Amino acid sequence: MKVGIISFAHMHAVSYAEHLTKHADVELTAIWDEDIERGSMMAERFNCEYYSNLTSFLQTDLAAVVICSENANHKKHVIEAAKAKKHILCEKPISTNVMDAQEMIDICKDHGVILQVAFPVRFVPAVQKVREVIRSGVLGEIVAVDATNHGQMPGGWFVQKDLSGGGAAVDHIVHVMDLIRWMLDEEVKNVYAELDTRFYDIDVEDCGIVTLELESGTIVTIDPSWSRPKTFPTWGDVTMEIVGVKGKISLDAFKQHLVLFNDQQKKVQHIGWGDDMDLGLVNDFIDCIQGMRIPSVTGEDGLRTVEVVQAAYQSAKGKSTITLIRE
Repeated sequence: MKVGIISFAHMHAVSYAEHLTKHADVELTAIWDEDIERGSMMAERFNCEYYSNLTSFLQTDLAAVVICSENANHKKHVIEAAKAKKHILCEKPISTNVMDAQEMIDICKDHGVILQVAFPVRFVPAVQKVREVIRSGVLGEIVAVDATNHGQMPGGWFVQKDLSGGGAAVDHIVHVMDLIRWMLDEEVKNVYAELDTRFYDIDVEDCGIVTLELESGTIVTIDPSWSRPKTFPTWGDVTMEIVGVKGKISLDAFKQHLVLFNDQQKKVQHIGWGDDMDLGLVNDFIDCIQGMRIPSVTGEDGLRTVEVVQAAYQSAKGKSTITLIRE
């Protein structure tokens, strides 16, 4: 199966490329990037062809593409790829607003191509185990979830609202929200958020707290802040405290790590030794295409997380609770 990558703007693109090149059934053959220097460098690194013209790239015999462009560019890249009959793995968030996400989903459906959204945290074994525990009923009715997705401030286009769609909220809420929907099989009813910019001199929010009420009445809080300093030993975290009427379970998705005191780089680092979540995501995407099955993470899953992000911004701006009404 021939696969191509559209843009290396997002840092995860390198990880996806590495896993694609190691997959027994895949050949990474083409890269498109509007940044000629970056695209050429990555094409040389992964021994494939670089294209500066997206149309020419999509006219090749690729079966699928992985889209890792800036958030605001996901829509046009997904639409062009779908029209070219390429199956798609799109980096999160699927888009910067709900209307665009729905249009992307509809176009992929119309052209008969798979659209999978990159939520790799689903493929962490500890996360999968927690879902099993919740689904078993041993915790009883879930009444509250306290979650975090802290991180370091990424800089670059991530803090340019016209390209990112926002700051820490759009960057980090989606990961945790996807896990909550997947684990509890519930949608969000009400959203209240307070967002601010306190750590960095940037034009988007770098911290906040989001409080959600699920349709069952379960209360969820998410801290999506870019609150990790540059000296922190890893980029951030994904943690959850899930409280049921019969018990509580704690999740630390990246607990499996070694601590490296790196004198050469003069910093302490966390080196993960657990299963690679990006590998799980890539393997699942390839398996999905080979079996022509429904993706493990659908475009609809991506849309629902953006729905919450959009409501969080509305709430923070109006200092009010937003009730989500679905047709």
